[in-house]
Amino acid sequence: MLWFFFCVAVLVLGYFTYGKIIEKIFVINPKRATPAYAMNDGVDYMPMSKTKIWLIQLLNIAGTGPIFGPILGALYGQLQCFGL
Repeated sequence: MLWFFFCVAVLVLGYFTYGKIIEKIFVINPKRATPAYAMNDGVDYMPMSKTKIWLIQLLNIAGTGPIFGPILGALYGQLQCFGL
């Protein structure tokens, strides 16, 4: 249990410090335009609303469920009976 709390503490510490270290290495300019605005061509690079961005992220995460669900079910479910 001690290892668990140690790992959680390292994870939390890394969460709060890693971003600041990377920010110092790669100088962040908040006024710099993103590629969606700088190279807007209406096909590959175009700005989208936050609603569409979150929907795409949700579909990317939820879309893998029907693929990996049966695979993991087979590996850790019935195939365990056969020693595989």
